[in-house]
Formats: sequence, structure tokens, C-alpha cells
Amino acid sequence: MGNSDHFTPVEKSFLNDSLKNNKVNVPYVVVNNFPNLGMLTAFRFLEWVSENPKGVISLPTGKTPEYFIFWTKHILENWGKENIIELRKKHHLVFNEKPSLADLYFVQIDEFYPIDSSQANSFYHYVNKYYIEGLGLKPENALLINCKEIPLASGKNIQEIFPDNKVNLELRYREAQNPLEELQKESIFLIDNWCSQYEQKIRKLGGIGFFLGGIGPDGHIAFNIKGSDPYSTTRLTSTNFETQAVAAGDLGGIEISRERLVITIGLETITYNKNAVAIIFAAGEAKAPMVKDALELPPSNLYPASVLTHLPNGRFYLTSGAASLLKDSIDEYYHSGVWSQEKTDKAVMSLTEKLNKYAEHITLDDLRADQYTRLIPDLNENTVQSVIDSIKNKIQKGTARLGNEIFYHTGPHHDDISLGLLPYIHYQSRDETNISHYSILTSGFTAVTNKFLVKILNDTLSFIKKGDIEMLQYPDFFEIGYKNKKDKDVYHYLINIASGNADEKSRAVSHRMVRNIVELWNLKTQQELEEKISEIITVINSSYDGQNPAPKIQTLKGMIREYEEELVWAHFGVRTKNVHHLRLGFYTGAIFTEKPNRERDVIPILQQLRDINPTVISLAFDPEGSGPDTHYKVLQAIAEAVREWGKEKDLSQLKIWGYRNVWYQFHAADVTHIFPVSLNAMNTMDESFTNSYLSQVEASFPSYRYNGKFSSLSIQTWVEQLQAVQLVLGKPYFYDNESPRLRATHGLLFFKEMNVEEFLRSARELEKSTEGVH
Repeated sequence: MGNSDHFTPVEKSFLNDSLKNNKVNVPYVVVNNFPNLGMLTAFRFLEWVSENPKGVISLPTGKTPEYFIFWTKHILENWGKENIIELRKKHHLVFNEKPSLADLYFVQIDEFYPIDSSQANSFYHYVNKYYIEGLGLKPENALLINCKEIPLASGKNIQEIFPDNKVNLELRYREAQNPLEELQKESIFLIDNWCSQYEQKIRKLGGIGFFLGGIGPDGHIAFNIKGSDPYSTTRLTSTNFETQAVAAGDLGGIEISRERLVITIGLETITYNKNAVAIIFAAGEAKAPMVKDALELPPSNLYPASVLTHLPNGRFYLTSGAASLLKDSIDEYYHSGVWSQEKTDKAVMSLTEKLNKYAEHITLDDLRADQYTRLIPDLNENTVQSVIDSIKNKIQKGTARLGNEIFYHTGPHHDDISLGLLPYIHYQSRDETNISHYSILTSGFTAVTNKFLVKILNDTLSFIKKGDIEMLQYPDFFEIGYKNKKDKDVYHYLINIASGNADEKSRAVSHRMVRNIVELWNLKTQQELEEKISEIITVINSSYDGQNPAPKIQTLKGMIREYEEELVWAHFGVRTKNVHHLRLGFYTGAIFTEKPNRERDVIPILQQLRDINPTVISLAFDPEGSGPDTHYKVLQAIAEAVREWGKEKDLSQLKIWGYRNVWYQFHAADVTHIFPVSLNAMNTMDESFTNSYLSQVEASFPSYRYNGKFSSLSIQTWVEQLQAVQLVLGKPYFYDNESPRLRATHGLLFFKEMNVEEFLRSARELEKSTEGVH
């Protein structure tokens, strides 16, 4: 990797100055954030197209291509404009003639099976919208996977053969038990035959010339999951839990994605053309382990992306987070810049894990023998103690009592604050001189399944018809009464958690649903209300799973999440007036959420900052822009609001707390505060989550790391963080401590405190990469 001769002119323009010294399976390029990843990929694509105007391309679906698609269109549409000419010069895309995409051949990578190709959540629809129409490719030059056109037994359609959308691949190997299974068995072999023909068509074109794909949580590329044969071809296959968890968002819940099969090109399909440019792009720290496995371990079926080793033009394009576990990145971290206590902490903690040895047993010889700890300046007998002291200091900061603070806790989605900080918030809220506000910045409606909404609507209709929603009888209810007593809905629910009365809890939810529906549709009578609920149920039942609902139904789903959030904080005595629902307009449920804009998305936050005048702001901290895209777009909006607020008042004393939760985690060396979490605190968080986030208990949209609800995953993270710190401090530090709080520790919560300048600097890096182009 020390030689950059095998990189193209575009790639060289993105290579940073540091030399890559360690051997990897596939050459790679690192950029600093997600938008720049899209820019690099777009420039490389156009460079390739200029040399292969009639080439065969295969491009990915999902959220990762957002900035690839944006930059490709933006460069082509503004080819001759001065700022784009400058950008093209900078990145060595210097030919005068604009590349034409018109004569390219397009190959679709994969598709769910079965799925109606007209659905907006099918990959067929995505490919047509963003690539065929979006990039101006010719439909006749596209090889697509349209499930409706794949022949089935007796000329029947998908619904006739697979009425419940389930395809049982066991029928390939066993006898059919009834006439329907006979048809299904025959159909599966017909689909297999179609897949073979699809493969042959790709090979007749000479194979794929330019392949771009993401990497899944199990290391998959296309739908070639962990364990796939490197000689695999296009096929109908099942997936694994990690892949199903990621697909849950597309399909309307894991209960659906668990049952759905996929058609995917194979690993050999990707590598068939030995001159192919095959690029895997990956963003964010969550992808770092898969990237490390594919690039640094011997190529294997266990790491499907390692198949690119066989292609001279195979590449990985990575954000710095996705590259963070590569040996090159770790070397660069320790060898560049000023040495800090953070580096000492990280190096020694890594050594304790590598040797599986408590810090107190690490010798000076151990430190000198390790390639990173030997770099610590003035290495001596006190070096390990400095790390122990550093970690203890973070725990002291984490347990320090705060008073007379005004907390403005923000979350991109409902449950983010709770999952990220709840035990610490609970600890500080016991001081009644502190005031807390909770602001959820998006409606989060995509996390409410159709099935869940229909259940609540049916319950509500039943209560209304039985006369159990008494407020409907109040004379002014439909004029003004529906707006009042929202705190009562919350209290009604919580008091029945205490008594264990499930029917009354359900009635409390129905009270809030009635208020929401009356408000949204401006209803004036009970009859209108009953008709509207029945109508919504009909609409939902006639829509497909994963369909983006009509705007008012989106809002209604979001209002369920808002009620859930109020329930959580009411556990700790917080009134609904201190729980704010901003519903920022950039969040629409579209595949690519818009970039926040000033009037719609920044001003509402700025107004809250002025009104609340916080001394502390907490936020989900994803400076690279690589977690769920809502996270980094919310981060941009908050940063801009803070920047504006700073023009009006002195913010030098304002503290910013960056927290992380189930999507990505901090290293203990990177944080300023470590807070001990007891079994009691874990139980409190889990119970408040389970009792309040009703739409999330069945975990329809789980993390690929854990098949269950997010509260359990948060607890698992705290436990893992304690295990890492115990290697430094020793177990007796906790169980033998003078402090009862520390003796009760069974997990650790991490967060990072920043001043305004530090926070804005980290957010600014992301913003600069998208500036002036939307």
C-alpha cells in the first residue's frame, strides 16, 4: 500500500498525504465524511464512464448512495460552471467533453422476493427512479429484476402461488404435500431457471464493468451474506438476522423481512469480468469491524467482500470512521499530531485487552514491547497509573452533583435520549434546582408499524362504541376540550402501570388517539370520529407493508411516538409542557431525507434555545455523518442554531454533551464523563422503555447487533463498557469501593462534554462538505 501508482488520477486526488504501509487485500481510499464519500465515488464513476461510454454498470440501492447520486447529477448538470470546473480540476476530471451516460448498460444487483415491483420500497422502483430516470439511462439497456415478470407454474401470479408471500425453499429438496405446494415447488425451480438466464445475460454483456456496492453488518455485498461461496452466481436465497434487521426499515418490520427471500447476483457475477472496477463504499464506525475483516484477514467465505482481492481494480472507499480499525488508521492515530493523555489511555487500554491483563499487572517491559505503548513520551513506572487516574477522574466527573442547571436534552428520534443518557439524567434530576427540557426533533413516524397503528385504532373504536371515552360527551369537546388535559392521558396510563390494569392502560392510549384524530382532521361530532377511524383502518389495511403513508397518517403515527416520549419522562415527574415535539420538516420518510434548511429546521431550535436559555445541551453525537442519516442532519440543524444563538449572547459557559446509544459507541479514552450504572438504574430504564415505548417493544426495527428491544441493547453496551474499564481499574475498585454508588456498579455510561467551539468545529467539518450544493 505504500505505492499509489495503481490508483487512478481521481483516486490520487482524494488520497491523503499519509502513506499506507500495511498490507491489505484490496487497495482503499479514505475520506473524512459521508458526503465526501459520495463525491469521491461520483468522480471515479464519471472518470470510468469517460473511458467506457458503452460499459456495463451495476449500482446499489438504499441510503448509502445518497451523495453518490447527488454528486453525479450535480457534476453533469453543472459541468461548464466555474465552481464545478474548479472542482473537476482539483479532482483530475479534466477532459473537456462531458461524459454521456446514455449508452451504458445497467444491471440490477438484487431484489426482495416476492415483492410487487410497483411498490416504492422495491429495489426495482428505486433503480428506475434514481438510476434509469434520474441519471438518464436507456430503459432498453437495463437488465432488471421485476418479480412480476418471472414466470411461475401454470402461468399463475405471485399471489396465487405464494398467497402469504412466503417461499419455502425446503421444497427444492422434499416432496410437496398438497396441490398448492406442487405449484410452489415447480415455481421455485422456474425462478431458479430465471436466475440462471439472468446470469447468462450478464455474461453475454462481458460481465459487469463498474460495480458499486455497500457492505452489510455481516460483511455481505449485494445479498451475498456471510458464508457465501466466492463462486456463487445469481440465485434465489434466504438471508440472515443481520441482513433482515437492516432490511426491516424497507419492508415495514423484521417480522416481514424475516419471511422475505432475495434474488441476488453472486460473488462470481461481480468478479466475472477480471478488468471490472468493483468498489465497496462504507461510512461510519459501525462498519469498521466488517471493513477490517475484509481487508486484513485472509480472504474467506466468512468475509464476502474479500472476493474483491481477485480484481486488480477492486477498491474500498471509506470514511475515516469505517477505516478506524485498520492497522494503517491506528498507526496514523498514534504517529501523527501531538501526543495526548487520550492516546496514552487508548494505547494502554488496548494493551490490557490484547494481553487480557489487568492494568496493575502491566509491566514496563510489556509497555516497551508493544508497538503503540512504546511511543508514549517519558515511558516509566507511573505511565499505567496515569491511565488509572485519568479513568478515575472521568468517573468523578460523571458522579459530580450538578445544581442550578437548565438542561436542554435533544434527540433525533423518540427514545434516543432515554437510550443514551437516562440513568445520568435521572441522577441529576434528583436535585430540584435543576430544570430539564426534552426536545425530540423529528416525528419518528417510520418506527410505528401499520399493524401497531391498526391495533390501537381498533381498540379506540371499541372504547368509543362502548361509551368508555367519556370526554366525548363534554359539550365543548370538539371545539376546544380535545386540546386540554393531555397530562391527564399520561397520568391515567402511568397509574394503571402501577395497578397492572391493562384495559385501563389501553383506554388511556385511546384517549390520546381521540384527541389526536380530532385535532388532525378537525372533526366536529362523534359520528365523524368513528367514520374517520374506520376509514384510516381501511386505508392502512389496503396499503403494502413499508409503504410511506399519507401525510396526516404519518403525523398520527408520529403523535403515538410523542405520547410515548411523554410517558417516559412522566416516570420522573416531568410535565408534558417540558417535553417538546419539533417535527422538523426535513424528515419525510423518503429514502433520502432533505438537508435541513434555515427557516424550516434551524429557526425552531433557535427559538427554543432563546426561550429555554439552557446551560447544558445534550445531543446524539455523530460528527462523521454515518449513523442513521436523521442523526447527522439533526446535528447540523442544532449546530447551526447554536451558531446563530452565539451571535446574540455569550455562550462561553454553555456545555454541550455528546451522547451515543445503540447505533455506535464511544471508547473510554474519547469521553470526558463516565457514569456508573447500577442494576436498579438498568431496571428503571428497561421498565420505563417497555412501559412507554409501546410501538418499540416488539422490536420491529431492531439493531443488527441484537434481536430484541433497544433498551436491552443499551444495557448490554453499558455492561461491555464496564468490562473494558475493569481491566484498567480492577474489579475491587468497584465492589470494594468506599462509595455505595460505585459498589453498585454493573455498567458504565459514557458521554463527551464539549464547549461550543469544540462542538461547532466537529459539526462544521461535515457541513463544509455539503455546503453550497443543495
